[in-house]
Amino acid sequence: MAHPKRKISKTRRDKRRTHYKLTAPSLAQCPTTGEYHMPHRAFWLDGKLYYKGQVIMEKEVLA
Repeated sequence: MAHPKRKISKTRRDKRRTHYKLTAPSLAQCPTTGEYHMPHRAFWLDGKLYYKGQVIMEKEVLA
């Protein structure tokens, strides 16, 4: 197992981690419902599954 020869300073460690950033997810607005959702993905709204502005499936009601 490899071990470091010298301790890595906090500055050097933090420099390496500068690229690990969170990015806000991009959102698209549905033309039919006006709901915001992730692009190229279906989403549920009021028991209906929408994709590209069309209803794909409706939720079953168990009696």
